[in-house]
Amino acid sequence: MKRTTEQDSNYTNLDKMSVAELLHGINNEDKTVPLAVEKAIPAIEKVVNVIVDKMSKGGRLFYIGAGTSGRLGILDASECPPTYGVPFDMVVGIIAGGDTAIRRAVENAEDNSEQAWKDLQTFNISDKDVLVGIAASGTTPYVIGGLKTANENGLETACIVCNAGSPVAAEAKHPIEVVVGPEFVTGSTRMKSGTAQKLVLNMISTSTMVKLGRVKGNKMVDMQLTNIKLVGRAVNMVMQATGLDAGRAQQLLDQYGSVRKAVDNAPQGE
Repeated sequence: MKRTTEQDSNYTNLDKMSVAELLHGINNEDKTVPLAVEKAIPAIEKVVNVIVDKMSKGGRLFYIGAGTSGRLGILDASECPPTYGVPFDMVVGIIAGGDTAIRRAVENAEDNSEQAWKDLQTFNISDKDVLVGIAASGTTPYVIGGLKTANENGLETACIVCNAGSPVAAEAKHPIEVVVGPEFVTGSTRMKSGTAQKLVLNMISTSTMVKLGRVKGNKMVDMQLTNIKLVGRAVNMVMQATGLDAGRAQQLLDQYGSVRKAVDNAPQGE
């Protein structure tokens, strides 16, 4: 397998560049990422449709990955409850090496091909759920093993990889391949590959939540009101939707606890 993520950088002598040259070089490489993601939209669409179908029937979405890929999955999963008001176990991110690996690399964790399924079993994963493996290289044993066993147990499986024709993609029923080419620092897949994965994850979770009815118009009507900024945003949403003043909007939010319920229960003609 030819891994473009491991190919030599398009830039040489980075250590002799000025800061401005480094920044422009990184930025030039980053500009290519959205174009690579665009090419993968048909594959992303298929994955979203599968996830929406399963989740609308009570299923859950799981992400597995190692290193940067695992952290990005956890990030996307952890932002769904506050943004869309869904239960914390509806979208779950799991990283090779456990929670310790979120902050500090755990030696050889990604090389254990049996551990992912063991980690998933602690959540009672079943064929109602969808598993998405995230691996820039497309060769991570932890992800390959997890997808393989998930397939054997009747789950819908997908992946996000940044090389074409990878073992991870071969194992996933619904592969998403976003080929971004060599990294600015050779092999540093936390850069363009990580950016591509983050963009795709944004697309998957956002589109899924919209189709599940967690967005009204263009507003996050089920977001959790956990800080002053979000409460202020919620007040504005209620005001826009109902024509009420800020004080009355705040009262409705205090009473009902969410934008959706406040708007649904707002008095008419007040």
